Amino acid sequence: MKSRENLLRLKHFQVEDKTRQLTQIELMVQELGKMADELSAQIRIEEDKSGIADPAHFAYPTFAKAARLRRDNLHGSIRDLNIRREAAAATLAEAEEELKKAMMIDSRDANTAAGEAAVDARAESRAMIG
Repeated sequence: MKSRENLLRLKHFQVEDKTRQLTQIELMVQELGKMADELSAQIRIEEDKSGIADPAHFAYPTFAKAARLRRDNLHGSIRDLNIRREAAAATLAEAEEELKKAMMIDSRDANTAAGEAAVDARAESRAMIG
């Protein structure tokens, strides 16, 4: 009985942990997306100030070059996090399935134990009568 309770607790913990990980990844993606959008706005402002929008131009603003590089790095990080998010979602789905299986086994065992107790009670009552 104790081992089943421990197994269920473990499965619940695993699902909560995987959910927490997935949520953290999603928050990071959102935060990095906001940062990339802010950098894009800053790049546009710098390009408007200088009147040069071509990064290959010799007079292209240094700040805009650095901001472009940083924004591109953020987009790369977002792509990597999206891959991790997909993997985390799959892992969460597996953990949820394992939890469902464990819960079904636990309820089946509980029903079996209740049925056996009822049979034992009937047998005892028959023994007392007979």
